[in-house]
Parts: sequence; structure tokens; C-alpha cells
Amino acid sequence: MPIPEDVTGEEIDKDVRQELQSLPKTLAEDVAKNLVMVARLIDEEPERAYAYSKVALRLASRVAAVREAAGFAAYANQNYAEALAEFRAARRMTGNQELWPLMADCERGLGRPEKALDMAGAPEVQKLDKSGQVEMRLVAAGARRDLGQLDAAIVTLQSSELASSSVQPWTARLRYAYADALLAGGREGEAREWFAKAVEADRDGSTDASDRLAELDGVDFVDALDEETDEEAAEDIAEDIASESTPEPADADDDEADDDDDEDVVVTSAADTADEDKPAEAVDKD
Repeated sequence: MPIPEDVTGEEIDKDVRQELQSLPKTLAEDVAKNLVMVARLIDEEPERAYAYSKVALRLASRVAAVREAAGFAAYANQNYAEALAEFRAARRMTGNQELWPLMADCERGLGRPEKALDMAGAPEVQKLDKSGQVEMRLVAAGARRDLGQLDAAIVTLQSSELASSSVQPWTARLRYAYADALLAGGREGEAREWFAKAVEADRDGSTDASDRLAELDGVDFVDALDEETDEEAAEDIAEDIASESTPEPADADDDEADDDDDEDVVVTSAADTADEDKPAEAVDKD
């Protein structure tokens, strides 16, 4: 896989760079560059990010950061079985529990919501930081919805983090999930309120809460580019109609020929008139 010239490998996190120090220098640099490409592409071009992660994995499969990056790339491409395997491997290497919610969500992706709920009640959850616990709550609510337990999903999301007025990195997503669950349960008024709260907290546009709120308010958005295209099409049609209704100008040569014919007729008529007058005068003299 080609690596752009502006990628040096130094862009990766300090902790990851430290992990790579166990590798020979040249190999560590190659792995670092591929990890940079994974991070750079995973949101917009997940398939390419996945390809770079496979290169890094081939070069350094015993590095936890590489296994974790491979897991994220597989997860972004909805390859949940592969993602789960990589997350498990990274967790075994580090003993860190922060990947627990992602592992549970992979179980959901594999059609095993009951397993995700079991993980939500496991002791590992207590070892997560606040952000990880909120993620686990979101996964558990999603698993409840997978099982058709909508009311339970709503209750699962009701927490001190949801009620808090402070804005944290997870606040917008938590409020959005709650609003979406309320709307699915037919509680439109409450859903609108929480979509509005999600908009307030969504400073980086991580959700489409503003669009969902607009839909509830009956606001339609028009794509400016589509509008311009429609205007151009209308102008083209108007031009075609105008060109069809305007008679084509006569050929210049034909006009000149017509003018010559007219002149011949006039001259001939004058000559004829003169010839007719002469005999009349001669008769009078006799």
C-alpha cells in the first residue's frame, strides 16, 4: 500500500510509538506509517483504512496497538467477527478493559444481543471509566431494542449522565439515543425535547440530531446544488423553445438572387413601356 510523502509515522500517539520501540527501527517506522493511514482514513474511507491495517498486522501482529487498530478498522467495515477477535487479542495483551463496550457491540453486530447484555452486567464494566460506562449503557440499550424491549431500552438510558446539564464528550450521543428510543416508542413530544438537547451538546456534529429535529418540526431542506441544477435545466429548456419558435434567417445568396430577379423585372417593364409609346407618336404625325 502506498504511503503519502507527508506521512512520517511521528503523527501517532506517544504511547503507541513507545510500544513500537520493541521492533527494529525500520520496521517500526513502516508500522507507524500504516497506523497513521488507518487513523487518517477510518472515518471517510474505511475500506482503505482496513487495507492499511492488514499491512500493519502482517508486519507486527504481536503489538497490542496494531491489533487494536486492526479491530477498529474491521469494526468500521462491519466485519464484526474479525473485529471481536482483534479486540480480544489486544485486551489479552494489555489487560485493559476499555475495549469491553466495543466487544459487546460486536456481539450485537453478530446477532447475539443476549451476549451483549451479559457483558453489560459483567464485573469488567465497573473497571471502566465514566466514558466507557456510558458507552456500555448505549450498547445495552441497543441490545434491548434488538430484542424488541423498547421500554427497557428507554429505562436503560435514564441515568445521572443523561440528567446532567454539563456537556461531556458522550453527552450528545447519549441524548440522541434517548430521543430516538422515545420516538420509536411513540413519545414524539419528549423525543423532540431530547433531540433539541442533543443539538445543544453536539458541538462537533457527531450526530444528525439537527436533521431529526427539523423532521419533527416539518422543515424540508433543499440541496443548493440540486436547485442550481434545476435552474440550469430550466434555462436550457427555455433556450430550446426560443430557438424552435424563431424562424431561421434566409440564406444570404438566396436573398441576393431574389433581389436580382426583382431588378430584371423592373427594367424589362420600363423598356416595354417605352416601345409601346413610340408607335403611338408616329401615327399622330401621319
